[in-house]
Amino acid sequence: MALDVDGIIAQLKDASILELNDLVKSIEDEFGVKAAAPVAAGAAAGGDAAATKDTYDVELTEAGQEKVKVIKAVREITGQGLKDAKGLVDAAPKVIKEGLSEDDANKIKEQLEEVGATVTLK
Repeated sequence: MALDVDGIIAQLKDASILELNDLVKSIEDEFGVKAAAPVAAGAAAGGDAAATKDTYDVELTEAGQEKVKVIKAVREITGQGLKDAKGLVDAAPKVIKEGLSEDDANKIKEQLEEVGATVTLK
């Protein structure tokens, strides 16, 4: 049985982030694997390269008491629709922005913390 790779890719392009998140979880459960980014070999070696961090990921650790405000803030930050933003907030802890400068990551962290969320920079 051959896979319809083009068809699968077309479906993935049309899927929402929430649907893609559910797909990843289903694949992890079905095959007993974990979808995690590989660790760079240079980072494991330590040294000066590990001491300098160029990009940051903003992880929504916890929505807090003002979930509606957090959903609105996530929607504004990510540019996603209400349903997708709610899906991200419901899936916390969840990375909502990746590869940001330290300043941009801190601005987003402040914005989310102002509405009661708990945020971690990675």
